[in-house]
Amino acid sequence: MSVDTEQPGSTVPRLVVTEVDKVFPAGRRSAGGVQALQQVSLTIEPGESVGLVGASGSGKTTLARLVTGVGRPSAGTITFGSLRVDRLRRRQLRGYRREVQLVFQDPYAALNPVHTVGYALSRPLVNFLGSDPREVRRLVLRLLDSVGLTPVEQFIEKMPHQLSGGQRQRVVIARALASEPKLLVADEPVSMLDVSLRAGILSLLADRRRERGISLLYITHDLLSARVVTDRLVVLNQGRVVETGATVEVLQHPRHPYTRQLLAALPNPFLSKTGLGQPEGG
Repeated sequence: MSVDTEQPGSTVPRLVVTEVDKVFPAGRRSAGGVQALQQVSLTIEPGESVGLVGASGSGKTTLARLVTGVGRPSAGTITFGSLRVDRLRRRQLRGYRREVQLVFQDPYAALNPVHTVGYALSRPLVNFLGSDPREVRRLVLRLLDSVGLTPVEQFIEKMPHQLSGGQRQRVVIARALASEPKLLVADEPVSMLDVSLRAGILSLLADRRRERGISLLYITHDLLSARVVTDRLVVLNQGRVVETGATVEVLQHPRHPYTRQLLAALPNPFLSKTGLGQPEGG
């Protein structure tokens, strides 16, 4: 059976995850399997930013792997426009991964330590876009500028170990943007950074998303960071969706007990019992 494909450069497609299950095989000494996702459904409209929130072990990263084509669901469907992601063969994944890029949680592990920043950013330009080698340096400098790594001429020759954690994550975001994707999947992109650096990275993600008109699946356990960059929230608990809604509505008026537990765990002095309150006089 053939798989429909969309041409690069088309309008931003809609991501639809429909009743997806994921079961991992059990080990040699145990029977059955591990149910990581159960009947998960979500939709990301063109240009929309959706937060997938839940505690560690809730299935967030498993879903990210399925959406990016790294794994396949045990049941259910994933579509991106007219493309059936859950049916892609290896050769078709290359085109899909140009359109759907992952921003990794760990910027230290995401970059090859033996290559320069310039080399890391040049690879998607050459491999996905077929950029003219004579133009690559100019495009890399433009990418560095777009993520606030200036003066750009100094950063292009740096090695990953010469950068701070926040600078590495900016390089990772620039690399994800290089292929001109339609959807970014950001898996806990600020969880390994100092608190002082997180706001800058979140603002960068939000600004580049709006500027380029791309969609964002923002995966996190931190509801405060989700408030900054998302339009809508999907709350995941033990592999199941337990609540969805507009971000502000879910945070101010959580309906499910699990969502209320997540909010209650936040170290925020302005957090009321019913949601995210505002400072007095603010």
